[in-house]
Order: sequence, then C-alpha cells, then structure tokens
Amino acid sequence: MRIPAHDTRGGVVIVWEFLVRPNKRRAFERIYGPRGDWARLFGSGSGYIRTDMVRDLDARDKYLTLDYWRSRRDYKNFQRKNREAYRVLDDKCETLTSKEAKIGEFGIKA
Repeated sequence: MRIPAHDTRGGVVIVWEFLVRPNKRRAFERIYGPRGDWARLFGSGSGYIRTDMVRDLDARDKYLTLDYWRSRRDYKNFQRKNREAYRVLDDKCETLTSKEAKIGEFGIKA
C-alpha cells in the first residue's frame, strides 16, 4: 500500500529539542521551520513527508522539530546518502542554539 504524502499512518517521526539563543530565534525559525534549509535538504530524500516546528509556551527559547518520514528505512537511507550535506548544514547552524538533543524516533500508528 502506498501512503499519500499528506498521510503519516505507519510512518515515523523524528523529534528534536532545541534551546535557541534569544537573539537567534528568527534565523532558527527560518532554517529549521517547515520551509527552511533542513526541510529542503530532507525533501531531497525519498520518503520525506514534512517538518513541523513547535515552541514552548512557557520557555520561549525551547523548540521541538518533528520530521515525518514514510518509513524508518527511508529516514536511515537519507542519513546514509546525505551524511556530508547534513554535516555541513549542521555546522552552519551551530551558533543558533545553546543545546540540541534528539528526543527519539517514534512510530506513527494508524
């Protein structure tokens, strides 16, 4: 069964937490948001669906990003094939955050 691009049933979501430097929020939102540099890089991979970003209502500098993929295999293949481009973009973004942590890889149930 082929899953339409807008449907995430059976897929996987990769969740990251970031503490953003106060004077870098605008740049962070632009680069990590749904139409940002990361989403464009992920979009070059097969099986990428979308990225969502949420900001903590009490801690204004705390964000989560949620990257949706059709399958964990698609995500792992993307990582393997795009290791260098990922590293370059990650290095470019180093000054935007004071902390980043991968929360986990979560399966999406229908």
